[in-house]
Amino acid sequence: MASNPLLVALTGGIGCGKTTVLNEFRSLGVPTFVADDVAGAYYSDPDFLTEIRGLFGNRVFLADGSVDKRAIASIVFSDPDMLHRLNALVHPRVWNDFVQFVSLNGDAPYVLFESAIVYEYGFDRMVDKVVCVYLDRDERIRRLQLRDHATRAQLEARMANQFSAEEKMLRADYVILNYEGNPRSRQVQHIHCLLLSAHGNR
Repeated sequence: MASNPLLVALTGGIGCGKTTVLNEFRSLGVPTFVADDVAGAYYSDPDFLTEIRGLFGNRVFLADGSVDKRAIASIVFSDPDMLHRLNALVHPRVWNDFVQFVSLNGDAPYVLFESAIVYEYGFDRMVDKVVCVYLDRDERIRRLQLRDHATRAQLEARMANQFSAEEKMLRADYVILNYEGNPRSRQVQHIHCLLLSAHGNR
């Protein structure tokens, strides 16, 4: 009889609608862990701030001592080496927190780990299954321009730091096509049933 939860990553390119899909799984009672939300809390941890200062210097700190996340974003989205070094600070912490999250949800058939950079950071090698939310590049840019009021050039610079949506889709175990009018709930329900079966059969 299977006991430990399956570890399932939910990923997709920026602007593909991962949060909407995550909420569909959450409505089914699936424990969900959002990597960005967890990482955001680190910026109030004095030890983490010391490491950020060591990496970026004072240029990313505001007068009140808090971190200017926009300044960090402007640096790392144009400097792959700095992005890699930031990720090396953040993501081991994130994974350790996820392991604790799993231990608190040990009775669940599976738990979801949501992150845009599952493949980029190698989280795919640490989970049992990957679900990819897919939306083509032009539609993602259109939605992001409406949401973030960013220019196409700014959005393409951010996308350049991630694998293409098509590559993520090809690597994933399951794919959700997140287009308007597509039966997203039905797709989520179908994958939910497959994951319940996978947990029961392992």
